[in-house]
Amino acid sequence: MVIKVERGRPTPEELAAVVALVQARAAAAQAEPEGPSVLDTWAAPARNVPGSVPTPGPGAWRTSAWPR
Repeated sequence: MVIKVERGRPTPEELAAVVALVQARAAAAQAEPEGPSVLDTWAAPARNVPGSVPTPGPGAWRTSAWPR
């Protein structure tokens, strides 16, 4: 990457600050996001379940056919 000064006479400290800023922004753009991404509610698998699911246990198969 080449940085060219078009106008003015920046001091070495000013140039160092600009280069540090450009490098930090470039590193931040390439960094991967931290943590898991949030699922959109439209894409949530739970949306496809038509209602409440019966609790597992004796007789659950019988209640699965009851109207809700």
